[in-house]
Amino acid sequence: MLRKGKSPRTAGGKRGNPEQLAASQAEATDWLRERTEEGHRAAGRTPPSQRGAMRPSMPARRIDDDLRDVVGPVTEDEKLLQYPGQKRAGDDFTRTDPWRVMRIMGEFIEGFDDLASIEKGVSVFGSARTPPDDPQYTAALETARLLAQAGFSIITGAGPGIMEAANKGARLGGGRSIGCNIELPFEQGANPYVDTLVNFRYFFVRKTMFIKYSSAFIIFPGGFGTFDELFEALTLIQTGKIYQFPVILFGRHYWAGLIRWLQSRVLVERKISPGDMDLMLLTDDPAEAAHAVVEAWKATNKKIG
Repeated sequence: MLRKGKSPRTAGGKRGNPEQLAASQAEATDWLRERTEEGHRAAGRTPPSQRGAMRPSMPARRIDDDLRDVVGPVTEDEKLLQYPGQKRAGDDFTRTDPWRVMRIMGEFIEGFDDLASIEKGVSVFGSARTPPDDPQYTAALETARLLAQAGFSIITGAGPGIMEAANKGARLGGGRSIGCNIELPFEQGANPYVDTLVNFRYFFVRKTMFIKYSSAFIIFPGGFGTFDELFEALTLIQTGKIYQFPVILFGRHYWAGLIRWLQSRVLVERKISPGDMDLMLLTDDPAEAAHAVVEAWKATNKKIG
């Protein structure tokens, strides 16, 4: 029998319990929606939620009335990741995992078809909330413009903020501007600078496309989604799944705390090796970032040749 003890506290200092977890998750989703819509407003666009009704293709889910009386959409990722105890008895075959695998296969095929012509791609990540008057927006635009002029296609998550800046830079540089949009519990909306838009239901399919069709990641200041792409790429490099793949952290001041923690705690405790720290490049200069991508591309193709 488990001994009854005190609940651990959250990183924010609150007492951790199921009710708090549910409330925090609801708050986090609301805040994500607001950040995304703030990015659209900062660019002078009407947020998707104010343009019309939500997509009818997404079924609804009622969130615990004790927390808030809201009907929320159920995404395909959520349905896939439900553990067996959450599934309803009597669900027809089209709602089961074997059927869902077929849909996942179809999504992979569609992504491969739409992006197969990309020979030189760079994925750019960062906050959806970054406004056009932010220096990081300007830097992302210029970095993407330089890479587009060098013959690279620019791939983003299709949203506002840093993603918009990179897609805009790609267009200004005469390059291909690609957006890989993801189904969320709210309508995210694609920025107007995307030339090729691919919509995904499943995060892991979308993340595969980012890696498969990119020769580098450029990571601008962002939140959990940005961190996710950062550490996924580093793990794939560390484990030898991808090679000669620059991961560029743009904005030294923003990333300084993370780098210090990795050096002083994770490296000191030998959870990573000294070489792992050198898998990341840091810069504040669009030209430096673009140069690092171009040089890595040349080195890779020299080895292939």
